[in-house]
Amino acid sequence: MNVPDTSKLDSADILGGVDDLPSLPAVVMELLGSIEQEDIDIGVLARKVANDPALTAKTLRLANSSAYGLQVKATTIQQAMTFLGFQATRNLITTAALTGCFPAGRCPGFNDKAFWRHSIATAACARALARRVRFNADYAFTAGLLHDIGRLVLVARFPERYQAVLSLRDKNDGELIDAERTLLGLDHVDAGVALAAHWNFSDTMRQAIAYHHTPEAAGAGFLATIVHVASGVVHALDLAGNPDELAPRVSSVAWTALGLTEEAWLQVFHETELQYEEMSAILMA
Repeated sequence: MNVPDTSKLDSADILGGVDDLPSLPAVVMELLGSIEQEDIDIGVLARKVANDPALTAKTLRLANSSAYGLQVKATTIQQAMTFLGFQATRNLITTAALTGCFPAGRCPGFNDKAFWRHSIATAACARALARRVRFNADYAFTAGLLHDIGRLVLVARFPERYQAVLSLRDKNDGELIDAERTLLGLDHVDAGVALAAHWNFSDTMRQAIAYHHTPEAAGAGFLATIVHVASGVVHALDLAGNPDELAPRVSSVAWTALGLTEEAWLQVFHETELQYEEMSAILMA
């Protein structure tokens, strides 16, 4: 009989198996590491992405979706960058690559599809919120997509132990993050921060991942506030379609900090639902 491992983990354990973690295409690593650089040769990057036909096809389908409202259809990555701008195209390439790089079905009880539905919807909502508060919508989209990436790390590295985490959460009808800390000694935020360092994410992204559950903490930054609220909104709208999941409490400090009117919130909900539907269909095909 297999006795479950109950020893506590630390960040060295998470990254001790980096070979078990998926590797992103080199061009995506380059894009994530360069999120704050302005002097990038777009032509060179476009050619690199074009070497990956599957990535190119998915990216162009997203670029031509109604969420981006292009008047002219983009047929190459270079055109997408010209029409949408570098930042937005970089986001789409990253999104297309990330949603296809983690193996599914490794941990019974973990719903991979619901995970991605939540992440994509949070990205769409974060983008809608950022535009209302005049924050960089492209950063917000990427941070929304990546905020829970640590869950996938824990599932990929410790599938059996994560199955026990899910069972404990269901038994206690509590929040997943509490069950993670109880059984593993760390949580998906710690795992996400460790992966962000391993993948050379920018400091902006690391901070958003690190504080998306605690946006009122000192030094959290405004991006964490946007992602925290976006995730809460998506849980409330039940876009992931995961009935087992308890919606986490939304920080009143973060909610107030966004300062949106009721009418603006209704627009955000509507925009999120519309864009999420189309993006999910493309990314999860």
